[in-house]
Amino acid sequence: MAPQKTETLPIKTASDIVAARQAVRLWAAEMKFSLVDQTKIVTATSELARNTVQHGGGGHMVMSIVESGIHQGLHLVFEDKGPGIADVEAAMRDGFTTAGGMGLGLSGSKRLMSQFTIETKVGEGTRVAVTRWK
Repeated sequence: MAPQKTETLPIKTASDIVAARQAVRLWAAEMKFSLVDQTKIVTATSELARNTVQHGGGGHMVMSIVESGIHQGLHLVFEDKGPGIADVEAAMRDGFTTAGGMGLGLSGSKRLMSQFTIETKVGEGTRVAVTRWK
């Protein structure tokens, strides 16, 4: 996956979540993703950015346009230095929540994107990387 263009945005407040959504929507539209795919990417961005603020105490998002062979994709990485996730398997289950929400953030984001990886270490933080391919 070779990045063609990259930008890093802070994810520390509710207004940063909105800014991340707007930036991702703009990039997805410029890349000519369908409206349905744009909505999926923006929804995943919203969920993962909200997790970065609520559970990770804030962090950042790196957006990249990537290519693999003839395919082009939008790659997003959300990183924080928060408490980490003690039980990733439980956190990935639909309905699991520690913040009183619907518990669809991680599992829903995984379904919305083409690729999803999560790395976390208790006491050190979490890194979630997602890609949507065209």
